[in-house]
Order: sequence, then C-alpha cells, then structure tokens
Amino acid sequence: MQKQPLNIPATVSTTEFIIKVFQIMPRLPSMIFNLVKGLKSIAGNPAKSWGLELERIAALYPDNPAVKSPDGSLTYRQLNERANQYAHYLIAKGVNRGDVVTLCFENRPDLLAAYCGCSKVGAIASLINTNQRGDSLAHSFNLNRGKVVIIGEECCGFFNEARDGIDLSRSTAVMVQDTGKEGASGLVDITAELERQSRENPSTTKAVTLKDTMAYVYTSGTTGGMPKAAVIINKRALSAMFWFGKFVMPVKPTDTIYIPLPFFHTNAITVGWPPALYNGAAVALRRKFSAGKFLDDVRAFGATHFIYVGEVCRYLMATPPRPDDHQTTLKYICGNGLRPDIWMPFKKRFGISKVYEFYGAAEGVGVFTNFLNIDYSVGTSVTPFALVEYDTENDAPARDARGFMKKVGKGEAGLLLMEISEKTPFAGYSDKKKTEEKIFRDVFKKGDMWFNTGDMLKNMGFGHAQFADRLGDTFRWKGENVATQEVEKAIDGYPGVSSSAVYGITLPGSDGKAGMAAIVRQDNEAFRLDGLADYLRNILPKYAVPLFVRFVPDFEWTATHKIKKTNLKNEGYDPARLQQDIYVLLPESGKYEALSQEIHNNIIAGKYRF
Repeated sequence: MQKQPLNIPATVSTTEFIIKVFQIMPRLPSMIFNLVKGLKSIAGNPAKSWGLELERIAALYPDNPAVKSPDGSLTYRQLNERANQYAHYLIAKGVNRGDVVTLCFENRPDLLAAYCGCSKVGAIASLINTNQRGDSLAHSFNLNRGKVVIIGEECCGFFNEARDGIDLSRSTAVMVQDTGKEGASGLVDITAELERQSRENPSTTKAVTLKDTMAYVYTSGTTGGMPKAAVIINKRALSAMFWFGKFVMPVKPTDTIYIPLPFFHTNAITVGWPPALYNGAAVALRRKFSAGKFLDDVRAFGATHFIYVGEVCRYLMATPPRPDDHQTTLKYICGNGLRPDIWMPFKKRFGISKVYEFYGAAEGVGVFTNFLNIDYSVGTSVTPFALVEYDTENDAPARDARGFMKKVGKGEAGLLLMEISEKTPFAGYSDKKKTEEKIFRDVFKKGDMWFNTGDMLKNMGFGHAQFADRLGDTFRWKGENVATQEVEKAIDGYPGVSSSAVYGITLPGSDGKAGMAAIVRQDNEAFRLDGLADYLRNILPKYAVPLFVRFVPDFEWTATHKIKKTNLKNEGYDPARLQQDIYVLLPESGKYEALSQEIHNNIIAGKYRF
C-alpha cells in the first residue's frame, strides 16, 4: 500500500470539523429542504424517470443551453426533440420497455440525445466503452445483446475490426453520421431516417418507472477478467439529480458543468449530467480530454463546475503554468481520485473554492461525498458503511473468534463495506454470479449482507474517510480499471509464454498503478520480445498494456493453485533488486527495452510522462 505523505493528515481534528460545519450553516436549511423534497418526490411518484424529467425541464427552460461542445450546441428544446426522434425510431423498430439498445459513440451531442431517447422508450442503453478493442469490445457487445445497435460513424473502424466476434444475429445494426468522412462501413445509415421522425414526446415515457433499468455501464471492477455490465436504474440517476445538484453542490439554471470524461463513465452520467438536467443547466463536453485546451474550454463554455477523475487533474498540473490560470468562471469541482499531494496546489492554481470529492463504484450500494469540503477526504456516507480489518496474507477480511469481522480505529485503514438492505439494495451486474461474488454475509451478525467494494479507506473520524488503496488483482490506471485476468489471457496467448502474472505497481507522481507482467517462458519455444508490445496493443485497450515486463523461472503457488503475487509486487521494478531481466515500455516507444539503472533513476525522478 502507498505510504501516506508526511504532510497529509489522515484524521480530521475536532476544531477543523466544527469550522467546516459552521461554514456550511448558511446553506444547511436549503440543503436539508432539497434533500427531503427530492426523497419525497421519488418516494411518492414511482413513474418518474430520466426521460420524463427531460420533458419537464425542456418545458420549463426550452431556450436554456443543454449541451455545449466543439461539435455544436443544443438547447433543452432541441435536445428533447432530438431524443424524441431517436425514441420514435426505436419504437418503429419494435423496441419496447426493457429491451436493450447498444450505443457506441464518442462524446458528442448525439450520444446524449440517443441515451435520452432510449429512456423515453424505457429501453436499456448499453453504453459501450470506446477505449476497448478486440475480445473485450466484442464481449461488451455480446454480454447484453442490443435489439438495435447504433454505431457512431466515428466508431465504425474499430467496431468492424471486432465485428467477426460480435453476435448480431438478433440485432439491427445501424450507423449515425458524424463528419461524413469515415463512411458507413457496411452499416445502414439512419441519419436521414432519424430526421424524418416526429419531434413530439412519445406516449411511452409515462410508463417508465423508477425501478426500471436505464443503462448498462461496462466495468472491470473486480478480478473477473472480461468487462461486466453494472446496472444503472432510473432511481439512481434521479437521486443523483437532487443529491449532487441541490444537496452537495449548488447548481443554477445559468451554470455550466464541464464534463470532458466519456459518457460511458459513471462520473459523467450519474454525477455530472443529472444535476445539470435537474436544474436546467448546461453540460459541456468534448470528444477526448485535452489538458492543453482545458482552460480554453472552461472560458469558452463559461463553465462553473468541473467533473474530474484524479488522472485528469494530474495531467492539468503537468501543463506549463500561466499567471492567469486562476482567472476563470470555475468555482467548484466534483469527482474522485484527486491525489492528496496535488490537492491544495490544484485548488490554488485554478482558483477552485470547493472540492466535492466523492467515492462510489458504478455498481455500488452507497456513495461518500465531501459536502463539508474537508481537504483530502472523500467525505462521509449517509448510507451505513464499515471499515474492517483486512488480512493481506490470506487476502481476506479478518474475523474474530465468533466469525465476525472487526472494525478499524481512527487513523487506521480498513476494507470498505456498504450495508445491503431494503433501503440500500444492491442492483449488481447483469450476470447474477458476478453479483453474488461481491456480497459478504454474516459480517457483524447472522443474516446481514454487505457489499464488498474491494477498496481500502482510512478512518478519519467524524464519519469521514480517506481513500487508501485498491485491493485484489484489479488496479486502476489512466482512469480505467485494469482486470489482470484479461491481460494475463492476452500475454499467455503470445508464442513462447508458459504462464504470466500481471499486477499493479506504484509510479512516482502517478495516479493509480502501472501494469507489470511477470512471465515464465516456455523451454522449447522461442520468445520474441520485440513483437510483444505490438501484439498487446492490437488486442488490449491502451491503458491495459503493461509498462513493465520481467522474466522469472517460476511462480509461487497457493494451495488452491493461485499465483502468489505479494512478493512480486513488493520487489517492484528496481533492476538493482531483481535477479531476472526486466524491461520497460517508455512513452512514445514502440517496444520494450531493457530497464537500466539510469532509466530506473529517471523514472523515480519523474522525467517520463507515462
């Protein structure tokens, strides 16, 4: 686990907590009022849905900007009408409430319109991660087969590369134009057909309920290898509207929330977009995040809020500072993974007054939110949680003599569990077996159930926590979860490999962990190191390709035939400590090269931007 930086407090003092409570007092009445109002609204109206909320806001604020982007802007009237065209098209294709519609677009306004159109029909929008390639991409398409599969023209290239592995036997696969330069690539172009559809609200919207699933978001959140589909229901999306838009941070109809993250990411669709929609505010987006264009976008869009992940903030801090960096309309940021060592410098440089850091998983039960604006904290949770002792040697939570788990004390790190109950249900994944794997039973008493987040958090006191580390084989890199089994499967298919073990290691100044692969070579087959990088790039997402490769004679195995990775992780990547050959894939390099002591020292000094 990463060591706590010496200047970063791991606990909240009584004085600081009291000060923060007094600072929020002026907003407290409206916060509580809006929270109660939102809860009553949901509890008393099961027919509420995302699509119905869009229709309400479009009627209230028809001329307010809804979407801003370099690809064009939409008012709420235009967004609603475009969503209606998608809805009527889907209805004409026989799509009904509960059917799956696969959406594969880059971040552009039509993705948001298509998503809203699915909601109006009651269809489940299966949001494809456009960073995936090869087997993982095909798996995402096949896991929840869409009755209609809609591909943005910009995604046709990589879709067709994986097409042979995608089952379209029961699907209607179509394309929507982008720039017109890529072409349909064999798919039926429905751009003109969409334009002919009615712009009126469909009658289907009123039949959609809070309990209906509205989206699948593909995540590699555990060690299961291939992506899983986390379930997003209408209730979660609508709860986020008033939670993030009224209780946690102030959002007004004149505000703009800048979201450069992909809209298949939960930070975009369940944190950033809902409060904008609920308040008639705008979301600003771009195809791909650009650190160099960040401030230009903020100023051009008049952004007041910014939705982040930690990696994005690190990229921004790495850009050359300018004396006017703090002169923007930006006031608040909300996201997760802001690294403690850049927390205060980031606020100062970009003129941020409040950081609403939060913690939550796409498939999780509850969420932590830093609404008191306590530095270095993910905040607290209004749903029951526990931080329990974890036995790293046995890779399991520690239990006492009675078989129950033990909570950690203030300042200590523990595995975060969230209670599962009628009030806090676990929607889980579309795969029921994967859902069951995330549940702990009989934790503090017989019959109780708790969601295993797989993350270690520190108990800061006063119900607040600080993120510490991610457990298990899965690690986070470049804002994405890397499932080691998927990477190991790819490496094991390379000629000359007997077996492999993949794990994450810490790099100085980086968020998450970089991938490292330990490989046992076959005795009777040649191994070509110079072709490994290209091979992995062709079948894995870029973020999943290991940066380091080392060769070992064999692995240590557990009694249940699992590779022991603890020692491998502890040995790291220092060539002075290792007896085997070790190689590195440097930035802009096309192949792995020997990791010399000089290169190692430069990595430690932060001279490479991985």
